[in-house]
Amino acid sequence: MAMPPKLPVTLTELRGKIDAVDRQIIELLAARNDIVTDIAQCKRGDRTPIRDPQRERQLISDRRDWAAKKNLSGDFLESLYRLILWGSRDRQASLKAELPLTTEPRKVAIVGGCGAMGACLARLFGDLGHEVLIADVDTALTPAQAAASADVVIISVPIESTVQVIHELGPLVPESSLLMDVTSIKAKPVEAMLSATKASVVGTHPLFGPAVHSLQGQRFVLTKGRGDKWLSWLETMLHARGLVTITASPRQHDEAMAIVQVLMHFSTEVMGMTLGALDVSIEETLTFTSPIYMMEMLMTGRHFAQSPRLYSAIQMNNDLTPKIAQAFINSAKQLADVVTRKDAAAFEGLFEKVKQNFGSFTQDALEQSSFLIDRMVERT
Repeated sequence: MAMPPKLPVTLTELRGKIDAVDRQIIELLAARNDIVTDIAQCKRGDRTPIRDPQRERQLISDRRDWAAKKNLSGDFLESLYRLILWGSRDRQASLKAELPLTTEPRKVAIVGGCGAMGACLARLFGDLGHEVLIADVDTALTPAQAAASADVVIISVPIESTVQVIHELGPLVPESSLLMDVTSIKAKPVEAMLSATKASVVGTHPLFGPAVHSLQGQRFVLTKGRGDKWLSWLETMLHARGLVTITASPRQHDEAMAIVQVLMHFSTEVMGMTLGALDVSIEETLTFTSPIYMMEMLMTGRHFAQSPRLYSAIQMNNDLTPKIAQAFINSAKQLADVVTRKDAAAFEGLFEKVKQNFGSFTQDALEQSSFLIDRMVERT
C-alpha cells in the first residue's frame, strides 16, 4: 500500500524549531556564565588579572576554525565571541575578581554625587565594597561634612565651579586622605588642589560619559599631584572594576583634550549649525543615507541630545581652544577655496598630505569602521 505523501513543513513549525534552538543557546550561555563565576573566584584567589589577551586571541582563532568546519562565517563567530568575552570580563569585574583580598573598605565621599557622573562613580566604588557618601547642594550631608570625614573626597561638580569648590573644601580634607577631581581639564584643578590641601592629590578624567552600559574597558586618565600610596590605591580600584588607566601630566592631558574633545565637539557643532543654516530636513536625508552618513548623523544627534552647558564648559575652559578653532577655520577656508575653484590636483594634494599624516592608521580605520558599519546596519 502506497504511503501518503508527506506534507510540507510549515513556516510556523520551522520557527518553532528555531525558538527551541535559541532556548538551548541561552541555556548554554547561562551555563558558561556560571563557569565564569567560578573563574572569577579562582582569579581573585590567585591575583590573576581579569583580561588575558593571549588567551582571548587563541580562543577567537579556535572559534573561527570551528566555525569553518561547520560552514559558518568566521567573521560572524568572531563578532559573537567578542561580545561573549566582553560580557565575561564585565561579569568577573562585578564579582571583584581583580580586587585584592586584603583590600580595606574606605569611606568615599562624592561631592556632586547627585549628578550623572557622581552617581556613576558612586556605583563604581560601591561595587568594590567601599562606603559611599553622597553630598550635594540639597542633601542632608553637606559637602563640608563629607570632605572632613572621608578617606577619599571626589569633586564631581561642573567645570566652571570646580576650582572654587576645591578651595572651599580642600582645607577640610584630612592630611591622611585623598582629594581628587573628575573634570575634563586638569592643569587648573590640580594646581588648585595642591594649594588648597595638604592631603594627597590626584587629578582624574573619566574618558566616558555616565550613560555607558558598562565600565569594562573604559579609559580613565590619572594625573599625579601628591602621594604615591593613594595613586597606587586608585589605580588598583579602577583596574579591579575593569577600567583602563592612562597616566599623564596635567598639561599633556589638556593638550590631548584640545584635539579629542575641543576639535571634535567644534566640528560636530559646525556640522549641526550648517544643516540648520541650509534648512535641511534630517528625516529626508536619512531616507537616502549611506552607512557613513548615518554614523556621522548619529554622533551629531547624540551630541545635541546632551547638555549645552557641558559642551560650552569643555570648550571654553581649555586654554588651547582659540588655537584649535582658528586652525579649523583656516583648514575649512583652504578646502572651500580648492573645491570652489574645482582644482582637482590641489584637492588630491591636500588629500594625500592628510593621508600621509594619518599613516598606517588609515588601514586600521578601514577595518574597525567596517566592523562598526556592519553592526550599525544590523540595528537599522
